Amino acid sequence: MSSHVVRDAANGRKPVTLFTLQEMHRASIPISMLTCYDASFTEAMDAAGVDCILVGDSLGMVVQGQASTLPVSLQDMVYHTQCVARRCAAAWLISDLPFGSYGESVAQAVHSASELMKAGAKMVKIEGGGWTAPVVRALTERGIPICAHLGLTPQSVHALGGFRIQGRTDQQAALLIEHARELYEAGATMLVLELMPTAIAAQVRQAVPGIITIGIGAGNATSGQVLVMHDMLGVTCGRVPKFVRNFLADGGSVQGAFKLYADSVREGSFPDPQVHGY
Repeated sequence: MSSHVVRDAANGRKPVTLFTLQEMHRASIPISMLTCYDASFTEAMDAAGVDCILVGDSLGMVVQGQASTLPVSLQDMVYHTQCVARRCAAAWLISDLPFGSYGESVAQAVHSASELMKAGAKMVKIEGGGWTAPVVRALTERGIPICAHLGLTPQSVHALGGFRIQGRTDQQAALLIEHARELYEAGATMLVLELMPTAIAAQVRQAVPGIITIGIGAGNATSGQVLVMHDMLGVTCGRVPKFVRNFLADGGSVQGAFKLYADSVREGSFPDPQVHGY
């Protein structure tokens, strides 16, 4: 394993950089990512060796009690990014651009992304394909690393007809691959693939081998995995998604759950396609 790959926190692990993640991707070392929204949980995740922390607009649902991510504001994202950044010593920190903060114009997207970077993010995540490619290009040209997001994109939940599995038809799969190529060519270096059959996620990775793919409900063919923190701790309000595993039950403590998750992703035991895939 390369010296750039993260080490156990007890030995003082090196900060994870974009180069670290690209090296892990090339070496087929699975990358672990969790969502987080405050300082205390961030410190526990960082110490447990989680590679990436995502300040997700999922905070609208798990923190604010909203029915979707749509009401989350840019100010909300800036605040929670600041909270996480204060205790994020080693993990690579990503922050979501919320609904309505980047679709009006490139200038709006640059302003919104800049606010998240100033709050402490090292990378900004943007949902959707097609129309987003020019936005991604404009942001990367300005030195803002971009994580794209395809498949189930929660900000488009009403247009998609709810939280439904994506990429089930040949036409849908072809469009996902086309959008992935466009986003990569525009400069995106990471791509979240959400709620799609494992075979389709594998096709995306094969078609665009240069981009780091992070799956959530997309099987085990991606470069890494992400889960919403509340889901993997077993404190989800409402129905638990099929692709989730309760790591707190086996980890014995919150930090134990985070470490078990990071280890399980790295060892390839999560997700189990027979249990957590589609």
